[in-house]
Amino acid sequence: MHLVPLPALADNYIWLLHDDAGHALVVDPGDDAPVEQALATRKLQLRAILLTHHHHDHVGGALALRQRHGVPVYAPEDARIEAATVRVRDGERITLSQPQASFEVIAVPGHTLSHVAYLGEGLLLAGDTLFSLGCGRLFEGTPAQMLASLDRLATLPANTLLCCGHEYTTANGRFAREVEPDNAALSARLREVETLRARQHPTLPVSMASELATNPFLRTDAPAVVDWCRRQSGDPADRTTRFATVRAAKDAFRA
Repeated sequence: MHLVPLPALADNYIWLLHDDAGHALVVDPGDDAPVEQALATRKLQLRAILLTHHHHDHVGGALALRQRHGVPVYAPEDARIEAATVRVRDGERITLSQPQASFEVIAVPGHTLSHVAYLGEGLLLAGDTLFSLGCGRLFEGTPAQMLASLDRLATLPANTLLCCGHEYTTANGRFAREVEPDNAALSARLREVETLRARQHPTLPVSMASELATNPFLRTDAPAVVDWCRRQSGDPADRTTRFATVRAAKDAFRA
């Protein structure tokens, strides 16, 4: 299986997966034009669409692609996703024959209440729940919900590759460095990110092992993050309070 991040809109990625026989699927096509261009350039046939949540920059091109190619559109239970043909729930499995692939559906409420991620083929297609060095804003869910979702993702195999919906790594890294300035793994990741962006390359995918070592939203129990939270708001012994402290600080962060 070949993985291709398609830049779209301002800073989105549409994830394209295809096999050597020319069968393809796409994840979160917020715009149909980059998908059509990639299909034509690579001589691929679109076979399926996976959607993680209802935001327009993730679903905006799905209906046009469905109508043009006659493919199934897998999406969570949410009436706001009008392009869906197959509704998916937590714990279900999507099995495709063309391309041959299988994905587990993981409910990850927080960014939105109906958000799902797809796990399979060594990939975590996370939408806007987990970013490299960051996580999604809480537009609908609570800190407790988002923390629980991230805790689930943190248990995935370390070699799982994170594929998220936006190129936010540079900005996220500036904040992560404020929280953990002495984190050597984070410093190394930031150097890598700087090199990749200077060459106009994506910073994704990235291993979950890397994220567990560098992402402050996955590290609310790390001593350095606990100490940072204590300096921000006293003694936040509760994990949810610590997560909320980090999220609120990121929302207000300007660098």
